Amino acid sequence: MKFILPEDLPQLALSVRQPWVHCIFHLGKPVENRTWNTRIRGTVCIHASKGMTQDEYEDCRSLSYQIGQKDDATRELLRQHPVPALRSIPRGFIIGTVDIVDVVRRSNDPWFFGPYGFVLENPRLLENPIPCNGALGFFDWRQKRSMGVSR
Repeated sequence: MKFILPEDLPQLALSVRQPWVHCIFHLGKPVENRTWNTRIRGTVCIHASKGMTQDEYEDCRSLSYQIGQKDDATRELLRQHPVPALRSIPRGFIIGTVDIVDVVRRSNDPWFFGPYGFVLENPRLLENPIPCNGALGFFDWRQKRSMGVSR
């Protein structure tokens, strides 16, 4: 896994619910599914949003393990980085960065379920996640920095 320094972080961030963030950084999830399109390309921060229901957690965890049953690389990554327990997964933080290189409407990738898929490359983690409130869509994370964020 590659790491990024806080001083190298871009201005824009995208909030993603957990455990999808975990899947991006640890399980090789190469696409972020959205209901809307974007023209934004390049490096953006990934913010682990505070919101996450038990059902969302279970759906993501289940899909991760289904993909791992069919894909050797994902299976090995799951062995090394299992999906954390619901209560211990970090939320309300800038976790790292990815490069958005494309947006697709169709894909054979098992992580894609659309209708839009932001194609992600080059995930880089922060060694120390930064507390931050999120927002819908892309946002300037520096304006949303916060203290005392729940984990």
